[in-house]
Amino acid sequence: MSMSSRPSAFSRRSSRLSALAACASLAVCGLAAPASAEPAAAPAGAAANLATNPGFEIPASSLADWGSVPGWRCTGGPAEAAVTTSAPHSGGSALAVTPAGDDSNGECAQTVSVQPNTTYTASAWVRGKFVHLGATGTGRDVAPAWTETTNGGWQQLTTRFTTGPDARTVRLYVHGWYQQGPFAVDDVRMDGPAPAPATGSGSVPTTDRVVFFTVDDGWQRTPEAERFITDHKLPITAFPLPMPAATDPDFFRRVTAVPGSSVQDHSVSHTDLTKLSPAEQQVEICDARDSLTRLFGTAPTVFRPPYFAWNADTLQAAANCGMRTVLTADADFSWGASNIWHEGTLSPGDVVLMHWTDTLATDLQRALAAADAAGLKPAGLTSYLH
Repeated sequence: MSMSSRPSAFSRRSSRLSALAACASLAVCGLAAPASAEPAAAPAGAAANLATNPGFEIPASSLADWGSVPGWRCTGGPAEAAVTTSAPHSGGSALAVTPAGDDSNGECAQTVSVQPNTTYTASAWVRGKFVHLGATGTGRDVAPAWTETTNGGWQQLTTRFTTGPDARTVRLYVHGWYQQGPFAVDDVRMDGPAPAPATGSGSVPTTDRVVFFTVDDGWQRTPEAERFITDHKLPITAFPLPMPAATDPDFFRRVTAVPGSSVQDHSVSHTDLTKLSPAEQQVEICDARDSLTRLFGTAPTVFRPPYFAWNADTLQAAANCGMRTVLTADADFSWGASNIWHEGTLSPGDVVLMHWTDTLATDLQRALAAADAAGLKPAGLTSYLH
């Protein structure tokens, strides 16, 4: 586009405000053997607020993207969006957004897991001019809720939608409008039936003569391990943390190139989730899901809890983030170990834990020899779980 044909700031603003008016006429480490007892899961289907970090009260992990708002992805990043303690609607903080340029509306969004053919109500308290709240990917288009101005105070926006027959997630968003100044958001809700809790498991129920190799963390990536995986065509389920995954995504693409391999969720900060609130657990799992989805193009459906520490809240938080299984393991072959947490040799359906370390090549060799001795072959995990 030439400079002479580029629309002026005034004409761009006029056309955007015209579009806004039009939309108003229309009617979101080392591990011991896992405990055998599983905590009772909460009943599914009860109404719940499914939004992640809805009040902007959860601090960012030191291992999260710098300047990120936990649970949210803001298009302008920290240059536009930040948590503020100045005059929140409730609690101690709110989201403050200042669009950085004429072509930014300061959008912040998150992915919310939903059920098909189900009605949800989204709401948020907002402050500013031309603030919008809506959801995309519902399967049935619904206009956003918005306000021309809140006159300096807080105003609640509410929108209601029913998902289509194929909807599994929606994108819940808030944004301002072009050249309309800063805005604030607090106390977001996405009310609807909670999904059934994820299934907690240490093995895969199958009679096939298969075993599953899983590798955690991602801090030490060696060419020897990559070469062993490639040469033996091993299907690997990788559970990297988002930070090392983002440091070297091509490595993880290469080591999961064998059919049946996948990249799954291992939290953001590798903390003991049982020491966190349900809302904090949801941030850990959902933010890792979002980071890995952006890097590798496929959303994880399996969650590996750090230290194998999980409780009923973990199962629900995982389900809220789209996970179907919370997976531990039956054996640990990390760092030269050969621990099998049941009698005898490896058995069909066993899940073997390893880590991305400088010993992984020899750990994989030892695990493969143990599988061969038991008459088992490594297989892809997700095709057996889901």
